[in-house]
This record gives sequence, structure tokens and C-alpha cells, in this order.
Amino acid sequence: MSSPARASRAGSTPAEVPQEGHRYAARLVVLVPFLWTLGLGSWGLSRQDSVWRDEAATWQVALRSTGEIWHMLGNVDAVHGLYYLLMHGLFEVFGAGTTTLRLPSVLAVAVAAGCVAAIARRLTPGWAGAWAGIGAGTALGLLPAVQFQLQEGRPYALVAAGAGLSTLLLVGRLEAGPDGRRGRARWWAYGVTVLVCALLNWLSLLVLPAHAATLWWVRAGRPVVLRWATAAAGAVLGALPLVLFSRTQSGQVSWIPPLTWSMLIGPAILLAIGAVGALLDRPHDRPHAGPHDRRRDRRPSVAAVGLPLLVVPFVALAGLSLVQPLFLDRYVLFSMLGAALLIGAALGAGVRAAARRSPRAAALVVPVAITGALLAMLPLELGKRAPASRVDDVLAVADEVARLKGSGDAVLYVPAARRDTALVSPRRFAGLADIALVRSPAASGTLKGVEGEDPARLRAAMLAHRRILLVTDAATVAKPSGAERDRVKAAVLGEHFVPVADRQVRGRRVTVYEQRSDAR
Repeated sequence: MSSPARASRAGSTPAEVPQEGHRYAARLVVLVPFLWTLGLGSWGLSRQDSVWRDEAATWQVALRSTGEIWHMLGNVDAVHGLYYLLMHGLFEVFGAGTTTLRLPSVLAVAVAAGCVAAIARRLTPGWAGAWAGIGAGTALGLLPAVQFQLQEGRPYALVAAGAGLSTLLLVGRLEAGPDGRRGRARWWAYGVTVLVCALLNWLSLLVLPAHAATLWWVRAGRPVVLRWATAAAGAVLGALPLVLFSRTQSGQVSWIPPLTWSMLIGPAILLAIGAVGALLDRPHDRPHAGPHDRRRDRRPSVAAVGLPLLVVPFVALAGLSLVQPLFLDRYVLFSMLGAALLIGAALGAGVRAAARRSPRAAALVVPVAITGALLAMLPLELGKRAPASRVDDVLAVADEVARLKGSGDAVLYVPAARRDTALVSPRRFAGLADIALVRSPAASGTLKGVEGEDPARLRAAMLAHRRILLVTDAATVAKPSGAERDRVKAAVLGEHFVPVADRQVRGRRVTVYEQRSDAR
């Protein structure tokens, strides 16, 4: 029987068999990092049932109605509006809890890991591309900054997933050829992805100058550049109303300290890692065949994509911070995708070097490196999954309040933002009179509510109660409050009350004050 006949009996042509195998291999390269990161993020997800102040903001807003969320966004935190609405929907469907709060971030980082793996595989030539992809994808979840946000009920992991997807779409368009005619739907998808990320946090638009640097690096053709610029401009214009409106709420970030040299130590280390990865990643040229195109365009490499993605957002954010302090690494968490890509490039180079000696040794390079990194960073990984990894725990102090409170007791918060404990755990505060509050957070469209400014009213309200519970920060993390009403609270408590119980737990403190007999 001839070969074609045998192929026909098997149900495929000889050409289709390796192509199908290649497709399955490509899927496996993406699936392994996705499942690895999913398992890494699911490990210790509840952090011993602890929730800290940043996540408490997500939690308490997600518990509000859609109308109340819209009301709040008009006054504060508009920059996170889309994320709050998303979490509100998830809380409505799955209920409030640490799993619902954090699982979206775990899934998002897993998606980002899959995108990183796909990019590294595509841009690393030969059979070493599969190992480079697996190495890059699995390395992402081990990076310290990603470890923190992997189990965080905030939007930064979702932005990283979107940045990974937009970068993958860009790489696909660059590999399609210099004319850029194909894949118009993918350019639309690119623009929409960048826009959604901007609506989650508009500082994610810093991915665009990184992508522009990649286009310059590979000498992309004019049609590709024009199509990219159109998609990017559409995303920027779509996000511009949010950018301008959120600037009216800039007081929210007034606590961020000015940029200092010490803040740049971490980015400098990452830059050094990126430089090593770029040196190990060799550029490749390829001709784009065509009767009227004799140019040879440089093929995108891992360095051409990863190094700008790692460096440019940090540099741009540092530049913005010279105008207004904004330098927080979580705002450019997506730049860690660039670090993972360069780590993958280094591992791919290691695989190629080992293959010259032994194919078996080459197959062990990535598994041994990732296992070694996992074990070496085990103390860090355990630390990130402990309540002590965050500055406080709003749930732990709520339990203490439930144990200490009594009938007819009142409660005060210093500063007022510590009311988040009651907003996340309202049942534990049931029966306590919030005597300083004049408008609730939901009614006032704020995160912490509105407290009265009249010292005489506050003093009278405090003296009307025999016992008052004061919820504040633990001594190790407490900072002086500049609010006049907080000074009044402290003065009245010191003059007319005595502390009878005090509990400090995980960065928060609750003190029970009882009114002096002479004051009564």
C-alpha cells in the first residue's frame, strides 16, 4: 500500500500530523504555567481569614448597591469604578468572602502567565521555545511583587492579565508580516483590551509607550505602526474622560511619598535582570516574502518585547512622580511580565547550551531552575500568605470588638478610616452606637462616612455613654491624626474615661473605656 493510502486510512495527511502535534504542544506550553500559577495562588488563599485595609475598601464597596457605588464614584475612587462594579456582581452571585475577594486576582495572574508563556514560545526559535515559554510563565508567579498581588483583592492583577493579552496580540500582529493588513479584528481586540485595562486603572496606559518601544526596536513597517497608533489612540480617547475626572479626586493619593533614590533599588535590580536576559536573547531576522517587498524586517525577539515592558513603565511612572508623587510598584505590576519574559529567554539559552552536551540535561534545565527558585523563595512565599504580610487585619479586630462589647456601649474610630472594620463585619458591631457619625458611608458617597465637626456635640455624645470602645491602629503602625475631631475624642477619653480593657491584634487595636464615677 502506498504512503498516501496509508495516510488516508489514518484519517490525515502526513503534513497534518506534525501540524496537529505542534498545536497540542503550543497549548501545553500555555496550560502548564496557567495551572502552576492557579495552584500557587490557591495555596493559602484565605491568609488565615485575614483582610487588610486596602482589601477592606473593595469588600465594603462591593457590598453596596449599584446606585450607591455610582454615587460614591462621583466623590471618590472613580479610578477603580469598573473593578468595584465587577466585584459587586461577584459578591452578589457568590457571596462575600476571602475566596470571592481574591480568586479573580489568582485567575488573572494565571491568564497573564499563560500569555507570557505563549509570547516566549513564539519568539524563541526552535525547540527551545517550548522550554522558554514554560520557564517564563512559571517564573511570573514567583516574582515577589507578583506574589503579593497574586492573592490581593485589588485590580492590579487584572490589569496585568490585560497587559499580557494586549502584548500577545501585538506580537501576533508583528509576526503576521510588515504589511499589517491581516488581523484587523485583532487590532480592534488590542484597542479594546488596552481600554478595559485603563478603566480598571488608567496608569495601565503606560503599557503603550512600552509597546511603542518594541515597534521601534523591530523596525515595524509603516502600516503596522499606523494600525497600532489608531488602536492605541482609540483606547486613550476612550479612557480620557475617566483620567480627567479622576484627577479631580487626586487627594486620594496625597499620602504617597515623594520619589526617593531608595524607591528605585527594586527597579534597578529588575533592570539588571532584564539586561542579562536581553544579552542572552539573540536577535533574529526573517524575510517577509513578497514580489514587491525586498526589505528584511527584524523579527521580534523576547528582548525586544520584554525589556521595554519591564523598563519603560517604571521610567514613565518615575517621570510622572516628579510632577505628583505616584510611584508605587503595584501601579505598574504589569511590567513584571517583561521580567518573566527575560527570565524565560535566559532559561531558553540555558536549554540550548545544555543540549550541546546532552539532550537529557537540556530537558532538566527549566524544571530544576523553577524548583530551585520555589524552594529558595519558600520563606517569602510563606510570609506573603501570613496575616503579618499586611499592615493590619480588619477581621481580627472585629472579633475582639464582638467579645468586648456590651449592651448600650458606643464606638469611636481614630482615624475615621478605621470604620472599615465595621463596614466589612457589620454583625460584630451590632448594638454599638457610632456616636461620631452623622452620615453613613453609603449615604454620603464616601469610603469612611462623614463625622460631625462640632466639638460640643461630640463631647456631649461621649459623656452620654458609660462605656466606649475605641478602634484604632496598633501602636506599632499608628500615626498621629491631624483631624480636630480626633483630638477632641482623645481629650474627652483622657479626661473623663479610664481604659478597662485593651487588645492589639494584627495591626489594629480596640480599647474599652469606662466613664469615671465623678464624671457621671
